[in-house]
Amino acid sequence: MGDDYTRRKLFYFIIITAVLINCCLLNCNNTYKEIPKNILIIHYIDVGQGDSELIQFNNKNILIDSGPKDSRKHLKHYLESLGIKHFDYVIATHPHEDHIGNMDYIINNYKVNKFLSPKSIANTPSFISMINSLKNKKLKINVLYNGYDKINIDNKITVQVLSPEKVKYDNINNYSAVIKLTYGKTSFLFTGDSEKQIEDNLLQKNCNIKADVLKVAHHGSSTSTSENYLKKVNPRIAIISVGLNNTYKHPSTKIINMLNKFNIKTFRTDKNGTIILQSDGNTIKKVL
Repeated sequence: MGDDYTRRKLFYFIIITAVLINCCLLNCNNTYKEIPKNILIIHYIDVGQGDSELIQFNNKNILIDSGPKDSRKHLKHYLESLGIKHFDYVIATHPHEDHIGNMDYIINNYKVNKFLSPKSIANTPSFISMINSLKNKKLKINVLYNGYDKINIDNKITVQVLSPEKVKYDNINNYSAVIKLTYGKTSFLFTGDSEKQIEDNLLQKNCNIKADVLKVAHHGSSTSTSENYLKKVNPRIAIISVGLNNTYKHPSTKIINMLNKFNIKTFRTDKNGTIILQSDGNTIKKVL
């Protein structure tokens, strides 16, 4: 009798403990996935030597780039942890593998409402796989160019495509979509791998590139981020998406020194991992 009673107590204890742990996990996950209304969240996802940014606002999801193919497992788990089921917009800034390496996976496994990319092609496995996936899903490419105004996230948010122009570039990096997102008094600049030719063009045209947060172009390479350009953007925060101990030796010491010179708070995915920023339209804070 005593043994049976003890066994029953132990059995109920195990069941109750399991239920409590499960409830706790569910609550934690819901807290992580659910974003308060009118709060903008931007994830600079650690995809190694590549780029991928996720923008979330009022149940809208926008993905800019998808990182290299060797980051697929991490990207998959990260998006799953957030409960992502769809993307309102998926943007490929330009057709280099470290930016579109997982686009085929994204297109094949998520509901994508609209796919956007500059008019640039590449004869690479990643690009061909991306195009085949788009064809299979009957998704067309909406061509991005300076002045494209059909990225409508919310009436509280403005999205401006500042580059590329409708011209041919010798360097594929310069086809990169340069996008400015403004929410209230806060602003974010996404730059792909755009280089100094594009920066000079934006300066010559006197474009409004001022932004609180700059995604430093081309992983902090010295081919981008001229001093005049940085002065014009005048960011408080700089994000560098870069792989640990990469063979390109990104980011350039010159770029890091310049960011320090202007007292710009700099975060790097190789040192900080995934970086998450939050804006309420008035202030920006780092939440991870």
